[in-house]
Amino acid sequence: MVQRIDTVASRAKLAVRKEPYWSRISAGVSVGFRKASETSAGRWIARQSLDDGRRIEHALGTLEEWAAHLRYDKAVELARAFASQLPEARVIAADTFTVMNACDAYVSRIREMKGDGPADELQARYQRWINLDPVANQLLARLTREHMDAFRRRLVASPVRSTGKKMLRKRSKDTVNRDLAAVRAALNKALSDHRVASDFAWKEPLKAFPNTSRRRTLYLDRDQRRAMIDSAPNDLAKLLRGLCLLPLRPGALAALTIGAYDARLQVLTVGRDKSGQNRCIKLPPAAAEICAAKDSNLSPTSPLFARADGRRWNKDAWKKPIAKAVALAQLPPTTTAYTLRHSVITDLVHDGLDLLTVAQISGTSVAMIEKHYGHLRPNAAINALAKLVL
Repeated sequence: MVQRIDTVASRAKLAVRKEPYWSRISAGVSVGFRKASETSAGRWIARQSLDDGRRIEHALGTLEEWAAHLRYDKAVELARAFASQLPEARVIAADTFTVMNACDAYVSRIREMKGDGPADELQARYQRWINLDPVANQLLARLTREHMDAFRRRLVASPVRSTGKKMLRKRSKDTVNRDLAAVRAALNKALSDHRVASDFAWKEPLKAFPNTSRRRTLYLDRDQRRAMIDSAPNDLAKLLRGLCLLPLRPGALAALTIGAYDARLQVLTVGRDKSGQNRCIKLPPAAAEICAAKDSNLSPTSPLFARADGRRWNKDAWKKPIAKAVALAQLPPTTTAYTLRHSVITDLVHDGLDLLTVAQISGTSVAMIEKHYGHLRPNAAINALAKLVL
């Protein structure tokens, strides 16, 4: 006797058993309902039957986000999406493809598209929050919303160690959002590669906390920036001076090589950083002078802004020396390398440079500049309109 699962009443009458009750919805495609106990909501499954006799199942979870009378229809919708997006050529891979595999594949893609810097940062993030988490070895084809809800709770609850201190502190929502975005991007890439049928398992659990991003408010005037540079050792001072002359991300500036600067044209080519593409900047004399190589024996691949031992700067190398220079210059203790970028962009916007140009040389979007710096130009629109007078 065929047991119906399409109504709340019919599901309530089902006997508890390990095997799902199945309902055929189209050729080769079925939706299943597993009733584990009389009090549980039950779990839904999609199944695709292939011509060679194999059957591929995909867990849909409890679907408790929807009212009980809507769950069958939602399960049918997800089962059809699963069947339509699962190429037979990828079935075997789907049987072994895990969440960690999805993260590794995304790192490889970012390395190909944006270079080693962004890829290494992303890989480190996955190693911290995915590799040691139970969700890492979860098969993507069997990933459920419950898995990702539990992952989110663990991620939010994980404390972080304060820089240079032994004490642990609660992670900020803004920081959690960045980690959620990294995991979401990896799983979305797996979805686009047809490794999984839908984003149902993570679409809601990995949503960002709303209204957490804040404008950077710490601004250093030119005198404070000079004091910071003067308080730093020579190798760090050159890096800080570069940050004061160019609105680049600290990591992008540190990644520049001697070969990136064309002394004849006074043009600096900024390699792929967070913006994802190269960009060329025509430099004024002061910036050109600091980029000109002083040692002709250095290789074009040598760091343009090198440490005293010739090695490339990175955030771990500059963190403590910058903190020391900040203390010596009697600047706010929250001053960081990024504070200089923020201060320079603030000056550019306040001095009237159009936001498109600011965005282009800063390596970010106009929307992001508008969001964080647009308030500095309250009179821009009225001044532009005033010029239209005939």
